Amino acid sequence: MLSAIEFSGREAVSPAAWKKALATAVRDPDDLIDRLGLPEGLREGARRAARRFGLVVPLGFLDRMRPGDPDDPLLRQVLPLGIEEDEAEGFVEDPVGDREAVLLPGLIQKYEGRVLLVAAGSCAVNCRYCFRREFPYGETPRGLEAWRPALDRIAADPTLSEVILSGGDPLVLSDAALEALVAALAEVPHLARLRVHTRLPIVIPERVTEGLIACLRGTRLAPFVVVHANHAAEIAGACAEALTRLVDAGVPVLNQSVLLRGVNDDASTLVRLSERLLELRVLPYYLHQLDPVRGAAHFRVSEERGRELVEELRRRLPGYAVPRYVREVPGAGSKVPL
Repeated sequence: MLSAIEFSGREAVSPAAWKKALATAVRDPDDLIDRLGLPEGLREGARRAARRFGLVVPLGFLDRMRPGDPDDPLLRQVLPLGIEEDEAEGFVEDPVGDREAVLLPGLIQKYEGRVLLVAAGSCAVNCRYCFRREFPYGETPRGLEAWRPALDRIAADPTLSEVILSGGDPLVLSDAALEALVAALAEVPHLARLRVHTRLPIVIPERVTEGLIACLRGTRLAPFVVVHANHAAEIAGACAEALTRLVDAGVPVLNQSVLLRGVNDDASTLVRLSERLLELRVLPYYLHQLDPVRGAAHFRVSEERGRELVEELRRRLPGYAVPRYVREVPGAGSKVPL
């Protein structure tokens, strides 16, 4: 395991800061509406929707939103709305076929050569379009010993070269728990890469501590961090510093976005997002077509419109700055390019 990481003159982040940020996150829709001065007409629908799928918004993320504006692109991603209760054709509980791909509790395989561990059952922010908003997280293992059957299954399959830690969000785990899991994976000789899918560096950037970077860099596995930002306004202040700390420490960082109506469904917004990512040496990776999960139909953007937007990105950006426009199709052998 690596010792302390030097942050090139930047002040080190307190290991306790991210836990405090998680503990103090807004979880009451009335509190969210009051803090931002939102219209009273949103209150009852927000209460109903939050009973079905809870609200979680860290205060630092809330501070990046425009007060009084229900159309703020960051707020739209997290604000429960009564419209989530409306039925929409094709919008279902498990839109990406996760449950059919479960090998063992917490272990999912959809694509050749890699598997996914649902390492945690909670997130630091509840995005209203989350494709796992109804995933049975209570069935997933907790603690290293509970993960042993999944680890044994990975060790028994020499075709695997990569493990993806997902969730929920794997970075809600403590450094000690994460370090133990990563160390156990590093003992599997045919594994070469560790990929961490996380939203915490965006919404609680304090999570990018010396201990986390030491954990990612502390084994023979090549680490990759895939973050999730949909709008350039998310990548400000401490968030930008956190991404820079990861990159400066030699951890490649990629970003995946979801195409969302009212958030980023115009070309200039997507161009600015890519440019902001590249300023921080983060690679735009995927632009996902919305997974049709129940409760998220109000975010839908047509594929035709998505293709128009990507063509505009190609005209305005260098090729490496254009994320791949894809959708996930249950049973397909990879993400399907659009």
